[in-house]
Formats: sequence, structure tokens, C-alpha cells
Amino acid sequence: MALTGRAALVAALASLPVGLWDPGWTGILAVNAPLAAACACDFALAAPVRRLGLTRSGDTSTRLGDTADVTLTVTNPSRRPLRAQLRDAWPPSTWRPGTETDASRHRLTVPPGERRRVTTRLRPTRRGDRQADRVTIRSYGPLGLFTRQGTHRVPWTVRVLPPFTSRKHLPSKLSRLRELDGRTSVLTRGEGTEFDSLRAYVPGDDTRSIDWRATARQTTVAVRTWRPERDRHILIVLDTGRTSAGRVGDAPRLDAAMDAALLLAALASRAGDRVDLLAYDRRVRALVQGRTAGDVLPSLVTAMATLEPELTETDARGLTATALRSAPRRSLIVLLTTLDAAPVEEGLLPVLPQLTQRHTVLLASVADPHIADMAKARGTTESVYEAAAAAQSQEERRRTADRLRRHGVTVVDATPEELPPALADAYLELKATGRL
Repeated sequence: MALTGRAALVAALASLPVGLWDPGWTGILAVNAPLAAACACDFALAAPVRRLGLTRSGDTSTRLGDTADVTLTVTNPSRRPLRAQLRDAWPPSTWRPGTETDASRHRLTVPPGERRRVTTRLRPTRRGDRQADRVTIRSYGPLGLFTRQGTHRVPWTVRVLPPFTSRKHLPSKLSRLRELDGRTSVLTRGEGTEFDSLRAYVPGDDTRSIDWRATARQTTVAVRTWRPERDRHILIVLDTGRTSAGRVGDAPRLDAAMDAALLLAALASRAGDRVDLLAYDRRVRALVQGRTAGDVLPSLVTAMATLEPELTETDARGLTATALRSAPRRSLIVLLTTLDAAPVEEGLLPVLPQLTQRHTVLLASVADPHIADMAKARGTTESVYEAAAAAQSQEERRRTADRLRRHGVTVVDATPEELPPALADAYLELKATGRL
């Protein structure tokens, strides 16, 4: 049976006469000459790397936590078959720790004049735009003794969107919205609501909703149903300053605020309200305005994808002025920011009357669940000190929230998991009471 590759070379060297293995120069040249010839032949038969054609296709966006498949098409225009190992390099945040080696390296064989595809599966660990780095290809000869290596730049960008984990709460909030809308037997009437329709009286209905004129015209008691006003304007303001960079669990506070904002936007757009977004610290980081109900959520997700906390103090006066320009008529302004005493007392409170005298203001803040755990700790001297520090921190947040409420601000303070549904409930309560 014919031998190929390294086995053939070893067999050829072993068949040389014993005298040729003499340690003198003659023996060395006799051994190295066949090896050099084999390497030269292997190099000559390896397909050239520089002439390869490379193109990309595949996913251009994915949600954080999901995967994205990017396909690389390799075209071999030469007359030699390509036997290669390929590395498709991406930034470290594109892979989960320990998986880059397996996911980014591929082996392929491309016959002359043909093309082959390899797919790299990305699993990003951070939001934002992830751009492809270089593609390194190592082309082997038939003996595997010599290789050609080169790199190619094949641009491609995958945008990693916020995960929107709070969407699991949307069905229950929509059910509550339908109750407010008069589509079920549980009806709510509040100041500023719109008349919807008449229906038969059911025990438990408010007698003040009975329409006596309609009752006189028919044999059953008729009651008016009401629905919350539609086409209200909601401006969601994300504070992207220094305090939004603080980590709660495995993610910055900004990410938790985004998740709550997305649930609120999805709910409000279904309720017929118009939703805009402003992200600000010392300048505008993102602005989404004038989107239709069907387009508002994708627009917000895309705008939030590249937002990162800025390690600067938020300019409260600039934020207020920009919010007032973005909401020229009466609106609900939802401010997602901190409840820390210093930024609120020194920055927000002095300019708050400019917002509250023209708009309804709702402030939502991300609380750290670790503080609540610390407040419950007992048993050792260290844990008692931690509990005292946590209780002091909680009391400062409560005092700050009370000061904001005295200015007419609705305050929601909850952990990252509880903030989205709590913010949605606060919005529904405002609609139910006719304050929106």
C-alpha cells in the first residue's frame, strides 16, 4: 500500500544506505537534501492564501444572552486545493469565557475554483456593537510539512440588543389595561377618563355610573363604562451619568433601568399613548421621537443597544431643559435615575419645580437587593455593623423619596427584578385615577 505524507518521508529516509547516516558533512547533506526537497514541494503545492476571496453573511443583531450565526464564504480561485485551518477572530466579549477556541477555529478543504462556507456562532456577553477582527488562514501542503499563512479583513458588525427579560410581565399588565379600558366586567372610573359605551348593570357596579336616561328607554338598568384617555405623551428619561454605572448583581444599574423602560414602552404603546425616549448625562446620548405604536419598541431597543454609563456627574439643569424641549405640552415624564441623597438634593430638587408645574413626573430607581440582605444579617459583630450600615442607607433612600413625593413626584424604588412590573403598575394607576 502506498504511503503518503510524513509516513512516506520517514520511509524514504529509512531506506537510505547506512553509510549516508555518517555524522560528517556528507551524511548531513544526504539526509537534509530529501527533507528540504520535500518541504519545498509541500510549500509549492499549498494553496496561496492572499488570493482567497472571503465574504460574510448572517445575523446582524441578537439579544444579549442569545446566539448569532455569522457565515464566512471562502472562495479558492487557484488551481491547487486548499487544505486550511481558519481562525475567525472577534472581541473577547463576543464569547462566553472558555469557549472562544472551539467556536472561532475551523478546518476546511476547498477544491480549486470552488467555495465553501463555515459558520461562527457568537454568544455575546455585553450589549453594543461587536465588530469582526481579522481572519487568519493557514494553508497546508499535501504532506503537512510546510504552510502558508495570511490574514484578511472581512468587516461585519453584530449589534447586541438589550435582553428585555421583563417582557414576561407584559401579558398580565395588558390584562389589567383591558380592565381599565372597559373590555371586561371590572371597570374603573376616574377624573379625566373618556366615556366608552353603555352596558347592563351588574351587582357591584358603582351606582354613580348608572345612566338614568338610558335606563328609562329600556327595561334594564344601564351603566356607563369609561376608559382611560388615549394619545397621552410619555417621555422616558434615562440618566446615563455616574450613578448608572454602579453594578447591581452582574449588570450596571443602567441595564435594569432599560429593562423597566422597555416594559413601560410596550405597555403604553398598546394603551394608545405616544412614547419617546431621552438618554442624557451631560449631553444627549440617545433621542427617539415620533415613532408609531408598532415601531416604538424596535426603535427604543436599537437606541439602547449602544448606551453605556458615563463616569461623569449628570447635569440636572441640562437634563431638565432638554426634557422640557422634548415635551412641549403636558406629558408624563418618567425619570429613571438614582435615589441617592446627594445627587437628588444637589442636582434634581432645585430644578424639579420646572418639571412638576407643567408635567406629571414619575421617578423610578434601582435598589440593590444586597442592601436588604445586609439589613437582615445577625449573629456576628461584623454582620451587626453591616446591618446598621444597610439600615442607614435604606432610611436615607426613604427620606429622599419622601422629599420627592412632597413635590408631587410619584416614586418607585425596587430591585432590578421588581422594578419593571412596579413601574408598569404605577403607570396603570396614573391612568386609572385620571392623572395622566
